[in-house]
Amino acid sequence: MSAELVKHTAPAASLPDMVRYANELANANLLPGQYRRQPANVLYAMEYGRTLGITPLAAITGIHVIEGKPSASAALISGLVRQAGHKLRVRVENGPGGPRAIATIHRADDPEFEFRAEWDMDRARGAGLVNKDVWRKYPQAMLKARAITEVARDACEEVLFGLHYTPEELDANVSEDGVPVDASVQQLRRVQPGEGDPWATPGPQQGTPPEQEFADTAAKATDQTAVKDVYRQAHAAGLLAATVKVDGESTELGAYLIARGQQLAAPAPTTGDDASDDGVVDAEVVETPAEPTADPVADAQAAERELRDAAARVGLDNLDEEFERSYGLPISEASARDLRGMTAILTGHAA
Repeated sequence: MSAELVKHTAPAASLPDMVRYANELANANLLPGQYRRQPANVLYAMEYGRTLGITPLAAITGIHVIEGKPSASAALISGLVRQAGHKLRVRVENGPGGPRAIATIHRADDPEFEFRAEWDMDRARGAGLVNKDVWRKYPQAMLKARAITEVARDACEEVLFGLHYTPEELDANVSEDGVPVDASVQQLRRVQPGEGDPWATPGPQQGTPPEQEFADTAAKATDQTAVKDVYRQAHAAGLLAATVKVDGESTELGAYLIARGQQLAAPAPTTGDDASDDGVVDAEVVETPAEPTADPVADAQAAERELRDAAARVGLDNLDEEFERSYGLPISEASARDLRGMTAILTGHAA
């Protein structure tokens, strides 16, 4: 992305005009997921783009918020550096030790001094990066991105306006171009449960809210695996705390998904037409670990550790609240079976 592509002088616009534009643009299916049907997010990106001097679409496609931190593609960072008048040079070389990327910057106000950053596979290995899937597939692109962002932070931080890192540096799963491909990207503005979106288009134009779509999908699911997939997607979108309607009643999405997963994991009834003559139910076997009886206290403590580790891995920071809401008792009073049941939902290891 060159300076010519990102440089932009925003025309004067009233707030109502900007809101209308954001509402219309939010309906585009080609937008990244955190902007679709989220006009407040679009408006935020427009304002961020004006600060950076880039177009709204450049901001929307180039800026991603991960764990509350704004990040930008290496291409956008390169464009911002060059837009400011600094000279950025990047080259990727292949040698006996593998690929190497070198990025240099000569500032416009100090052209004689060279800022330099160099990344090779040995350095990436030392940083614990080479086991990432994207590094195995696209080592040259990842080395180049690391070199660009490092030298830009060192040479001209003032042009980045807080965009210090790429999504990959913030542990997002990215494509070869550095664009997040899943889940850890957050909305720029999260609408709280029960709060209306002040920029939302009223009436049928708005469509079904994404949190309700997650709930409806889970309600139609026929196996626990499908519900676990919905849970992971809702968590990635930051919507587990959102309020949804289930059978006409309002409930929190995260609690409903956990309850729905438990419902689908429960054994089928052993009476009626589905039971065979020998009492064996003709249904899918759900491998739910039986609760050991030798030392139930120690087993529950071990199960709690497993659950807290799983919650930390998926970024569930309100585990105790979610568990008590779903199971009706605190973690300290739960059985190992219930604790492992929720662990299975979070990790995807249940049937």
